Amino acid sequence: MGEGFGAYRLGRDAELLDYVSSANIACGFHAGDPATMRSTVQLCLRKGVAIGAHPGLPDLQGFGRREMAITPSEAYELTLYQLGALQAFVHAEGGRLQHVKPHGALYHMAAKRHDLAAAIAAATLSVSAELTLFGPPGSELLRAGAAAGLRTASEAFADRSYQRDGSLTPRDQPGALLASAADAAAQVIRLVREGKVLSPEGEELSLRADTICLHGDGEHAVEFARDIRALLDSSGIAVMALG
Repeated sequence: MGEGFGAYRLGRDAELLDYVSSANIACGFHAGDPATMRSTVQLCLRKGVAIGAHPGLPDLQGFGRREMAITPSEAYELTLYQLGALQAFVHAEGGRLQHVKPHGALYHMAAKRHDLAAAIAAATLSVSAELTLFGPPGSELLRAGAAAGLRTASEAFADRSYQRDGSLTPRDQPGALLASAADAAAQVIRLVREGKVLSPEGEELSLRADTICLHGDGEHAVEFARDIRALLDSSGIAVMALG
């Protein structure tokens, strides 16, 4: 959420927030700016949606999806800087920051590298021991969060396909993004009920999901969110924030 910048708008946040329980708000490095951060926080609070920080690499042009050679110290500093910025807006509006979910390349780098994961966990803990750190199941990010004493949440994706090893299909490969809302909804239901997902080759993979992510910048994100929420509701599955 909040991934516009200046005069540029991205996504249909106001509509999406009618279907989700938590939002990851861009903090100005990969997307977002002070005005967008403030208005998105206000929108979340009006709609009763829990607020999470979505810190990314300082790469507006690449939308934070290109890897950068950063040190653990830099990972700590850029995470702390972004969390502090969003927390200030949340505090000013009378809200509470619930979680931290790194964005894009930073998320995937920290999932594999313990040093970066530990730096992000340390920055999160420096802001508040009450924050929940999101990460891929079995990742270094979750291990570092737990080691730091943080609450962690295993995250799966509604709109992305998974490889045989449980990793996301790279965006530059065919089938990386699920093509239909029906496919996304079916994947979510199976993740919630069975803890399983199918690879593009049709292989069954076990995948723990405490929280489900849907990308707000997807072309049909609102339709995906609406159909997923409708199927969850009709299946008797409650949707709620983590904390």
